[in-house]
Amino acid sequence: MTGARHIPVMMREVVDALQPRDGGRYLDGTFGAGGYTTAMLDRADCQVIAIDRDPDAIAAGQVLAERYAPRLRLIEGRFGDMAELLSAEGVEDVDGVALDLGVSSMQFDQADRGFSFRASGPLDMRMEKNGQSAADLVNDADEAELADIIWRYGEERRSRRVARNIVEARRAKRIESTGELAEIVRRAVGPQGRDESDPATRTFQALRIAVNDELGELERGLAAAEQVLSPGGRLAVVSFHSLEDRAVKEFVRARAGRTPGPSRHAPPGAAARAATLRDLSRKPLLPSDEEVAGNPRARSARLRIAEKIGAGDRA
Repeated sequence: MTGARHIPVMMREVVDALQPRDGGRYLDGTFGAGGYTTAMLDRADCQVIAIDRDPDAIAAGQVLAERYAPRLRLIEGRFGDMAELLSAEGVEDVDGVALDLGVSSMQFDQADRGFSFRASGPLDMRMEKNGQSAADLVNDADEAELADIIWRYGEERRSRRVARNIVEARRAKRIESTGELAEIVRRAVGPQGRDESDPATRTFQALRIAVNDELGELERGLAAAEQVLSPGGRLAVVSFHSLEDRAVKEFVRARAGRTPGPSRHAPPGAAARAATLRDLSRKPLLPSDEEVAGNPRARSARLRIAEKIGAGDRA
């Protein structure tokens, strides 16, 4: 698990958006294998503070921390807690924040982490390696809760059938592996078209999001990024499915003052919130055809960029 063999999606576009400069200070909220971090440190004589909730990523990143010392600091934690984590390091603000959402390639490729069904492994999916696992959720949640999770976070049209099949299967034995669960889901969903993803994909996505509270973490992280950015500082967020992208779009739109106004027939209320961010990508940036050809995981990526508005600036 090294930074040399893993290039994060839309790396050039993210670093171009953040515009690292000499003397600047930047936050990589999803360190992973350090791709964005390395690119920023190589682009300018700047400092990077990198956060990751996965202890494996922090341990593997010590090589980079030594290589770029003292310009790189690694912190184990959640990007939703970035304000508190930075404060503990004596840092009040940063000039840019990068977030690469979802599961990392390293986590996905390790069967023993349980994120993928490509190779059977324990049904885990915990980014922090503690707390409730996917196996706990699958075997302990009632049918209605499972159906709701699979529908809400996986947008699986056959969520009720999938949940029913899971409950029926676990009556015979506890579901412990990714392979077992994938087969149960495939039987429930049925065959897909030639160009469609594996029938188990949406259910696995839903369980992973639920286990790691990814949408809640995203909501906290966006608010925290707004807080820690210095005036003129930029936020770059790469998302991989519609739920994430919608959350980022709506957050930036609201902070840019572009939410729909109240009806003229409604009674006057409190003054509208002043804009705090400038939306630099009203439509998301997409990966190039060349990148998608070389890395199929990039095909669903969406990049949105925003800039912190300083006192006296106009949105």
